Amino acid sequence: MQLTRFSDLALRAMMLLAAAPPEGHRVTTGVIAARMNASEHHVAKAVTRLVALDCVRAQRGRTGGLFLTETGLSISVGRLIRLLEGDREVVECDGDRPCPLLAACRLRHALAVAKEAFYAELDRYTIEELAASPTIPLTMIAPLTR
Repeated sequence: MQLTRFSDLALRAMMLLAAAPPEGHRVTTGVIAARMNASEHHVAKAVTRLVALDCVRAQRGRTGGLFLTETGLSISVGRLIRLLEGDREVVECDGDRPCPLLAACRLRHALAVAKEAFYAELDRYTIEELAASPTIPLTMIAPLTR
């Protein structure tokens, strides 16, 4: 199973926010985009969705920035991906051009079981656990010099 770029950016943003020093460093979408080598526009869209999911809090103003919420720290990675990706099938079997094997196919069921196993494994981890030491030195957000 492959995640969309949107979900990838959202997960990485969450990990960077979890690894950020608690005080003193202002973390913005621009800082996150620079750290991830990504478009600020795409990161902003992912952060907007994370705010809507109550995983991130955005504060405007001089002392503003992005902050991980308790929900954001404790949410399982599997749950977060389900919310970001939607619970769609691994393969599109029906639609405009349905698969001719649909009536007798066992692959669809096998893929559904595999998808649930994928999510079940990711449910074992939280964002806080993914960002915990020794990963923090690798993902630490330091102020950018411009």
